[in-house]
Amino acid sequence: MKKLGLIAGAGGLPAEIADHCRKAGRPYFVVRLKGIADDATLGHPSEEVGLAELGKCFKVLRREGCQAVCFAGNVARPDFAALRPDMRGVAALPGIIAAARHGDDALLRRVLDEFAKEGFAIEGVHEAVGAMTLPLGLLGKHSPDAAHRGDIERALEVAREIGKLDVGQGAVVCDGLVLAVEAQEGTDSMLRRVADLPLAVRGEPGRSRGVLAKAPKPIQELRVDLPTIGVATMRGAAKAGLAGVVGEAGRLLIVDREAVIAAADEMGLFVLGVERKG
Repeated sequence: MKKLGLIAGAGGLPAEIADHCRKAGRPYFVVRLKGIADDATLGHPSEEVGLAELGKCFKVLRREGCQAVCFAGNVARPDFAALRPDMRGVAALPGIIAAARHGDDALLRRVLDEFAKEGFAIEGVHEAVGAMTLPLGLLGKHSPDAAHRGDIERALEVAREIGKLDVGQGAVVCDGLVLAVEAQEGTDSMLRRVADLPLAVRGEPGRSRGVLAKAPKPIQELRVDLPTIGVATMRGAAKAGLAGVVGEAGRLLIVDREAVIAAADEMGLFVLGVERKG
């Protein structure tokens, strides 16, 4: 079993992966991105590394015997002029900046290439911790009814189409009407926009209607950037009056699975995994 180097950004996902490795007996070490990683990873074997300190990062990973790396957590696109790279970072930065001009996916692929050049295997979260992805079928006790089927299909269709255009990963549909698509603001902000729409076009708590769908972009670097849902997603969907959340099985990460199931059950939301199209 390869020792895993976990590159930790913001949010609860890195700590959950580290917890899983500890419980499963997989050897691991956490590289905490300076000023970004949450304190939840402090209880694990770890060291802090600056975002552009590639040389230090590689040195730490080798010192700890890591053979594979997994990137987890949120990392906002940086102000490249404000970065303080080490010598290895200086060598890589021009190529990374050039790639960034072609979008986030190109940027991520270039960063992964730097780790691959150093001999590290790259594992996506879905590979390192397969149990964290959405399974096929229902998750929780609530099910969609016949009235929701059209919205499920339409929301997935829209999410996949905006993905082809490299716009975002999510869409909300209610009674066949597209209420919102996700762009740079993220899922939580999109759901808040839906909650501000008139009740004539959306559901409300106690009279839920509509569906949130999330799907990866065709060009998306799945080893780093799978679509994700968590408890906040469930709360946002409920406040927006939605009936449920749907995604592609094996291609949607669930942060804190048991808490997500409990929240969905409590709020009356269905969570559904469907087969990948194509």
